[in-house]
Amino acid sequence: MLLVVNPISGGIDKSEFIEATKHLATKENQNLILYKTSGVADISTIKMLYKQYKPERIIIIGGDGTIKMVAEATESQNVILGILPAGSANGLAVDLDLMKTLEENLDIAFYNNYIELDTIVINNQNCFHLSDLGLNAELVKNYEKSSIHGKWGYFLQAINTLMDLGEPFMATITTVNQTIECEARMIVIANSKKYGTGIVINPDGVMNDGKFELVILKKLDLMIFGEIITGNMPLNPEEIEILSTNKATITTNFPVSFQIDGEYCGAETELNITISSSKIKIAIP
Repeated sequence: MLLVVNPISGGIDKSEFIEATKHLATKENQNLILYKTSGVADISTIKMLYKQYKPERIIIIGGDGTIKMVAEATESQNVILGILPAGSANGLAVDLDLMKTLEENLDIAFYNNYIELDTIVINNQNCFHLSDLGLNAELVKNYEKSSIHGKWGYFLQAINTLMDLGEPFMATITTVNQTIECEARMIVIANSKKYGTGIVINPDGVMNDGKFELVILKKLDLMIFGEIITGNMPLNPEEIEILSTNKATITTNFPVSFQIDGEYCGAETELNITISSSKIKIAIP
């Protein structure tokens, strides 16, 4: 088995996670190869380690960004990913019901069956969970610049983002069978249902149905955004529109902040979105 650890994700110490994983691997007579990410050439290093050791499973200690990194490094390979959630954003783990005790998650990661998740491709970049244009992506940008990580850092940057709230953007969205124009504060490209806060942003999302949803938040004011951050937002049909498709293009009237799976990707005026033929295997309860 390969163990990939993000030392800084979530702003928490990973020693307990690592020791517990080593202990179970020893008990199961598994050769465990440990790799700690550094932010430099991590994907190529994970590819090299996979090629060298051919692990049957890769255990990941980190959040959505770490899972995305490992998934990209092992794309098209026959390997099961086991998740021990330890990030600032654990949205994928929330969606897959993996926010459990360390002991329970180790059992799932080592022994359980898996789901084959769809991969969304956005401007030639892979998305496995949730991406968005607009306000939340601006929050992700501010969080990445901050020296304070974890939930407290996320909360502080949410306040800063709200204080700097600009004008909404105009978007033209073209899917397989329709084109719409709308004013929006945020457009979510969703492979799943929930953000890491637990808020259900896409109630009809299915992660292996060959489709994704575009969740258009038209009237996202300060109060509603605060409720998204704290996981309490009610879905109001008058303020939110949801489109389900397997292909779409989004264009905006000015560059808008954009993020994929918790990683800021810059400001964009056009997104081309499709479903990939590749899927990733993740161990689930």
